[in-house]
Formats: sequence, structure tokens, C-alpha cells
Amino acid sequence: MIRFHFLLLLLLLCLCLFSFSSVSVSSEECWVRCGAWRVAGEANNLGEWKAVPEECAEYVKAYMTGKGYLADLDIVSKEAAEFARTLQPAADGKDAWIFDIDETLLSNLPYYAAHGYGLEVFDHEKFNDWVEQGLAPAIEPSLKLYEDVLNLGFKVILLTGRSERHRSVTVDNLINAGFKDWNQLILRTPDDQGKRAILYKSEKRSDMVKDGYRILGNSGDQWSDLLGSSVSVRSFKLPNPMYYIP
Repeated sequence: MIRFHFLLLLLLLCLCLFSFSSVSVSSEECWVRCGAWRVAGEANNLGEWKAVPEECAEYVKAYMTGKGYLADLDIVSKEAAEFARTLQPAADGKDAWIFDIDETLLSNLPYYAAHGYGLEVFDHEKFNDWVEQGLAPAIEPSLKLYEDVLNLGFKVILLTGRSERHRSVTVDNLINAGFKDWNQLILRTPDDQGKRAILYKSEKRSDMVKDGYRILGNSGDQWSDLLGSSVSVRSFKLPNPMYYIP
């Protein structure tokens, strides 16, 4: 009888260990798959998507609040600065570097922390309410790049998908976060509403070229910030697995 009880206990222990092992393997596999999903998005290999997959919510949260996101931001900004230092801006003041704003210069992590880090489908009205608070902090590696580019003699042009009605609060937010001395701040006018970002930003870059600007660098968190027509000599994609803007 004692031997039977011992064997039964051993069997239960083995089943318990197998169960924990299965959960661990399953969790690890999910983490790997979500990492692959994030990399595919950063490489522009995903189709258009509306929200972070539910099974990847914890992964995206851990990435955005951990060391990985900061390390990725840092290397992008350092590479961009190294490229900028290889250039010699002309005396005519027409060599330009374009920056997007949201998730490029300013971080909306406080907003997305309250909305599942991209798990929720984007809500324009809620986001606009957040923008109007003017509380978005600077993305520090981008602030360093911004200052480097200015000091090298580039004209900085800010090209954002924000609406013109947010100009005043956006200017205040940028200045409070440490950004200053930009050459232009371009926001969506009523005529730009409804245009896909890639078209809107291509049109604005084309206008810059017509005005004589040479677009040497462009930094943005969306491929629609960087692709299209009148593209820069080099573009630098910042990480953002929380949302996709076509």
C-alpha cells in the first residue's frame, strides 16, 4: 500500500511538472512569435493592421516599457547622427532634415499605457483630447539627434499628421520638451484631411523640393513618414509596434 501511494504521488508530481513545462513552452513560443510579428512590422513586411494582436499585448507592453525599446531608439538616433556628420550643409540654408512628431520627437506612451499599448483600435477623439493636454514627453535619443542636426547647420522641418487646429498646443509641447529653432512646422490643413499619410507627406515633401530644399535626412516611426515621392537621401525608421498609419 505504501509503495502504491508513493507511485501515485510520483505520477501526480510528473503530471504537475509536465503541465508547468507545457505552459512555459507555450509562453515562450508566444513570445517568440510576437517578437517575429514586431520585426515583420518594423521591416514593412506586414499588411495594414488596426491593432496589436491580443496574444501579443503583454509582449508589446514589455517591449515599450523595457530596455529594448530605448536601446532601439538609441541606435537609430546614433546612426542618423553619424550619417548627418558625413554631410556638409551648403551655405544657402537649403539642406533639410525632416522629423515626424508623434513617436519620433514626442512620446505618447502615457496615452497608450491607458489604452493597452495598441491593443485598442485607434480612437481619434480620445487621442486628440490627449494631444490638447500638451503633456507628451520628449524621446530623449531623438532630442539628442535633433540638437546635433541643428548644430551641424541643417534646416529642421517638422512634418506631422496632426491637424492644424493643434498647432498652438503642439508648439508649446515641443518647446516644453526641449525642441526649438525648427524652420517649419507643417500640419494637416482642412484640404489634407482624409488623405493617406503617405500621400499627404509626399505632397508636402514635393512642395519643399519645389521651394529649393534638398532633403538629406528624414526620421519617422511610420513607413508612411519615409516612403512615397521626394524621399530623403537617407531615411531613419524609429521603432513603433503600437500602431500603423498607411
